[in-house]
Amino acid sequence: MDSGSVVLVTGGNSGIGKVTCIEIAKLGAQVIMLCRNKVRGEEALAEVRRLSENKSVDLMICDLSSIRSIEDFCIEFRKRYDKLHVIINNAGVIVPGRHETLDGYELQFGVNHLGHFLLTNRLLNLLEDSAPSRIVNVTSGAHKIGKIFFNDLNLKSNYTLWRAYAQSKLANILFTYELADRLKDKKVAVNCVYPGAVATNMGINRDTGFGTLITRMLKPFFQTPLEGAETIIYLAASKETEGISGKYFYRKKAIYSSKLSYNKEIAKKLWNISESMVGLKDI
Repeated sequence: MDSGSVVLVTGGNSGIGKVTCIEIAKLGAQVIMLCRNKVRGEEALAEVRRLSENKSVDLMICDLSSIRSIEDFCIEFRKRYDKLHVIINNAGVIVPGRHETLDGYELQFGVNHLGHFLLTNRLLNLLEDSAPSRIVNVTSGAHKIGKIFFNDLNLKSNYTLWRAYAQSKLANILFTYELADRLKDKKVAVNCVYPGAVATNMGINRDTGFGTLITRMLKPFFQTPLEGAETIIYLAASKETEGISGKYFYRKKAIYSSKLSYNKEIAKKLWNISESMVGLKDI
């Protein structure tokens, strides 16, 4: 990775995402931080520029819970940049209680999977034109207890936080493997990574403060954001991972994900349904 590389990081204003932006910016790349909140994004932007000593870090606002916002973002991104070498799909939500996106989809499935599915597909030809390029999808070990509830993707019946989160994280891996198959002759590598248990604010509800105490109690047992980001950075920037695609990584090693995650029939079905949900046509 060099000063000519253009890297997009979703959820770049906090936790693993912010650390990833800092470390990749230190390598000299042009980093674009995708953030939902303008105020928090601008604060993080200033910090990333300062700590990386790289002024080629930019902020763009996008709400991954909104199809319209993602479409508008991709149009604006193409106006600003004619190259894209890496997408790091890092943003994620895990919240108590059932919530919906602006388009009426269950929030965790909508943001963690559908938002990144649409974003990546809309920018795919930029990645192809800039090849060799890479896509890194951040998932979770929670995918191992996950299932895709095709009869109730929005979990209107029998909702639980972990059922929703695990479904969305399994979807990340199924998307990774299916996309890797589709791009196998395009010099675009697609991998996913489990960063491990990391001390971030992801599980804290900013409105109610729910999760603050338990997060604080567990923090000594968690990795730091930098430790969690190491494998993401490794997949995005290392020469060692050049050309590797369709793998699930943990601590810089490709390991096996759940048996269900390798089911090609489920992956293709999820892809087709996801296309319909976000209004994406065959490309």
